[in-house]
Amino acid sequence: MWGIKASQNGRNRLDYTLLWAMVCLVLLGALCIMSAVNSISFTHSVVRTHFVALPVGAVAFFVGWSFNYQIYDEQWKVLYGIILAMLIGVLLFGSYQRGSRSWFVLPFFSMQPSEICRVASILVAAAFLDRRGRKMREVSSLVGVGALLLPIFGLIMMQPDFSSVVVTFPAFLILLYCAGISVFYLSLIILLAGVAGFFTISWTYIYLHPELLDYHFIRIFHALAYNGWYMVAFSVLLSLLGYGAWWFFKQFRIVLPSFYFVLATLVILAGLFGGIFVEHQMKPHQRKRVETFLAPKSDPRGAGYNVLQAQIAMGAGGITGSGLFSGTQSRLGFVPERHTDFILAVVGEELGLWGTLLVLGLYLLILWRIIAVAYMSGDRYGYLVCAGIFGMFFTYMIVNFGMLIGFVPVAGIPLPFISYGGSNLVSSLWALGVVQSVYARRICA
Repeated sequence: MWGIKASQNGRNRLDYTLLWAMVCLVLLGALCIMSAVNSISFTHSVVRTHFVALPVGAVAFFVGWSFNYQIYDEQWKVLYGIILAMLIGVLLFGSYQRGSRSWFVLPFFSMQPSEICRVASILVAAAFLDRRGRKMREVSSLVGVGALLLPIFGLIMMQPDFSSVVVTFPAFLILLYCAGISVFYLSLIILLAGVAGFFTISWTYIYLHPELLDYHFIRIFHALAYNGWYMVAFSVLLSLLGYGAWWFFKQFRIVLPSFYFVLATLVILAGLFGGIFVEHQMKPHQRKRVETFLAPKSDPRGAGYNVLQAQIAMGAGGITGSGLFSGTQSRLGFVPERHTDFILAVVGEELGLWGTLLVLGLYLLILWRIIAVAYMSGDRYGYLVCAGIFGMFFTYMIVNFGMLIGFVPVAGIPLPFISYGGSNLVSSLWALGVVQSVYARRICA
């Protein structure tokens, strides 16, 4: 399917549309960050860190572009070892901040390994899936990629850093789909995540509405997260229901393989235990984010404050905005985390609807070019790498724009190139550098 002859014409070694869209976002982001922190006490620290990260990110982009991306395919096991070493290292020696041990604090800068590992894990997973080839529809491929990725997700969850999991998981789903995994197996993965999310959100909803515990069934459901005997009983009951469903279909001469019923039962049980794990790992501020999503107006001075103030700032900007360095909501401190999670509120207030649409348009332009490069790639590995990176940036965009309209919970996820965050900026530029490397070595026309 893919050719092996790559373009070596220096004039065609850069996708300039992708490059200029990236540069415009970086420049716009620098202006918005300076405006967002202009009136806070640690302005100089934020600005200094961001402008140190910019040249480092430029070097990362150059390295990603100039190195042949196929080296990651050849050395994927070494790269995988580096990922595990970094994630284990941060758990042992990282700095404990805001309830998470996610940072290496070095003499002149700090680094968040999960940001770098996110891109590296896409390169590793693409290499593994590339080697499976026509075996992708076999269950062994699903088991293999699960065994490869679960240690990464597990180590990230132990920090705990749920935000990284939120971004990384959809990227891998898109990567698996593009690799050719069975839609049935892909549906099982989505079901597993959905069940885990259902239990977590349901328990949080019960926490918000304790009067529901007056119902016996709700009390039993809530106890699943905290009582081991209830979990055992539920597991036995679910297994019996699975067998009963298989027997019922058999009586009507509808013969379905018992494998499907066993698998569905295991997926639901795995989702239950996944939800319990998340329930016990969640920090108070992370639970507040789920509460805000479920009922943003129930506590306007507490859990829902961030979202409500961000929406007020967006509305205040109108069509044309109040102008850079002139936003009252952000400059007066009404919008918390305005230089990180809610940077779009600053964009909306100061640059208005047109500025927000400009940011969205530039992101869509980048996503379009990543798709185009994927189809021009010289081999299957390059195609899969672009698919994973597309999934990552697509998730970033959906979550950040979705947070402001209440479509998704506040996840503490930056908007690459726009939000403040040195590690995220460097890893994002490296990712687009790798895409440029795929473009540089694409099939000759």
